[in-house]
Amino acid sequence: MTVVPDHHRMTLICDTCGDIVTAAAGVLTDVDVVWALVAEHGWSGSPFAAGPHRCPHCSLLPASGGGPAPCGDHGPGGILGIDHLGDATVVTATGDIDLDSGDTLRAALRHAADMGGHVVVDLSRVHVIDSTGLGVLVRAHRDARDRGVTLCLAAPSGFVRTVLHTMRLDAALPVFDSRDDALARLTAARPAPPRVRTGDPVAARPR
Repeated sequence: MTVVPDHHRMTLICDTCGDIVTAAAGVLTDVDVVWALVAEHGWSGSPFAAGPHRCPHCSLLPASGGGPAPCGDHGPGGILGIDHLGDATVVTATGDIDLDSGDTLRAALRHAADMGGHVVVDLSRVHVIDSTGLGVLVRAHRDARDRGVTLCLAAPSGFVRTVLHTMRLDAALPVFDSRDDALARLTAARPAPPRVRTGDPVAARPR
């Protein structure tokens, strides 16, 4: 365990260099889910107390040379596919979504936004998500809302659901049991705004 509880205080221990930070545990809603404490001090790693966690300095280092991976042993996160289906684009993620793979997810969500319409993030193959991944999803959700469309999550694991609930994000981010459920709900909702591209003859035609 790399976050050690002690009455009303918690001790964060970096799994790479051994650096220690002690802070009040008042920000935590669950002694086992420590995402808020980790993010507050600029650390990275697992949202759970069991770790691993890395201090800000070690978070900038590649997870190599025999050191621990930032979020368990499931392997680096990635994108399996980006599929445009009607009024929605499905982004299928895989592995751990953390500091090392957050940029990959961010780029995929930007591409999905450029496609227009709703966005479904398929998390059925995602093992772990940390503060970096949550931040990417929250920003993408806000961007989608500003465009008048919906970003939702499909088939998150029990681990991811626990993190979302603990951080009170399950009320903000629509969550569905499967990709098909998400697409069916979006199809039943109000259609997304039409896509208009620069140079489109319809858009350029004088009235």
